[in-house]
Amino acid sequence: MSLARISRPSTPRPGSTSKRRSAVGALAGLLLAASLTGCSPLQHGFFAPAGLAASGERDLLLWIVGLALVVVLPVILLTPLIVWRYRHGNTRAAYRPRWEFSWLLDVFAWGVPALIVAALAFLVWTRTHSLDPYRSPTPGVTPLEVQVIGLDWKWLFLYPEQGIATVNELVLPAGRPVQLRLTSDTVMQSLLLPRLGGQIYAMAGMQTQRYLQIPLPGQFEGRNAQYSGEGFQDQHFPIRVLAEADFQAWTQHMSQVREALDCAHYQVLARPGTLEQAAQLRLTQPALFAWVLARYRQDPVPACDTFQGATHD
Repeated sequence: MSLARISRPSTPRPGSTSKRRSAVGALAGLLLAASLTGCSPLQHGFFAPAGLAASGERDLLLWIVGLALVVVLPVILLTPLIVWRYRHGNTRAAYRPRWEFSWLLDVFAWGVPALIVAALAFLVWTRTHSLDPYRSPTPGVTPLEVQVIGLDWKWLFLYPEQGIATVNELVLPAGRPVQLRLTSDTVMQSLLLPRLGGQIYAMAGMQTQRYLQIPLPGQFEGRNAQYSGEGFQDQHFPIRVLAEADFQAWTQHMSQVREALDCAHYQVLARPGTLEQAAQLRLTQPALFAWVLARYRQDPVPACDTFQGATHD
């Protein structure tokens, strides 16, 4: 594996005003062009969810914005109207120096925001609990367990039931719930799955979970959203969601690959560095995920080759 070469931006030289204006104009043009293309974040990011969790998060955000606009929009629209109506020199506007109170305006000014806050509190409380990352979207279906270990600067995915592992590639079945169990074997990591399930942190010696369910096959992308050093910008990976039959065929093919992920191989893989391409491995140490957790919790550190324990939090 090779370390990524990081090019550092050079210090810009002072230029003329016309050059700066040209740069600003070019940047504005690029932003406008990007907003008009099919690669808009609205179409390929958070606002185009493909997973059940991401759909729920998107809908909750839209509800919050919509309810907040009930208060915000009248202020935005009426402020310039009031300024224009009661401008100096407009003799048609009523001048009432002794007017100081109105029950109608007072109830409207305080009652509507109070109702909005109550509705937002109820909505956020109920929907947030329904989007609990520890809760399976379909509790009656046995989920696929995938153990995720964040490294410098790569993601390791373990499939303990299938006895396989991948590096910088996540393959999931469509229509079946997936339980991601996450930890880090380095500094804090943040697994970001924009179109599938949002963002969740992973810390060394700690374990967290994230349930996913993607109804249809597709190609997506995930990355580390927590800055973790010079190779951080390369810590992203493709996510392939396959139909159930294709996923079963993929797991059978993976079980026959020659390269194995044992304790010695893991020690090399865990060194800081980036990979030029994804790796597919046979998992020969099924307790590897539990050992990564235990090495931060037990003193002395247990030997990886003989470790048989399991850590479930």
